[in-house]
Amino acid sequence: MDQFEGQNQQPENNVQPQHTGNKAWAVLGAFLPLVGLILFLVWKNDRPADAKYAGIGALIGVIVNVVISIISFVIGLVGGLAAGLSSVGMSTITLL
Repeated sequence: MDQFEGQNQQPENNVQPQHTGNKAWAVLGAFLPLVGLILFLVWKNDRPADAKYAGIGALIGVIVNVVISIISFVIGLVGGLAAGLSSVGMSTITLL
């Protein structure tokens, strides 16, 4: 028996390459938040990196929609008040 037998053998590596995720899922999730949420829930165990990007995109999409809705509401409220005051004949608002 050879004394060097088995020393040159490489140990078996069963390490799978880490998938870093595709940032395109964040873009899809931002434009379609419901799709991003569904992808996040489906992929959270199998493809965690892609799920993370889809979830972040969905979160960004929801936040942007809420901010735009609030801004639209405020602009509509101010426009409505201005239209109402101009119909009464008041051009400026005076506070007591």
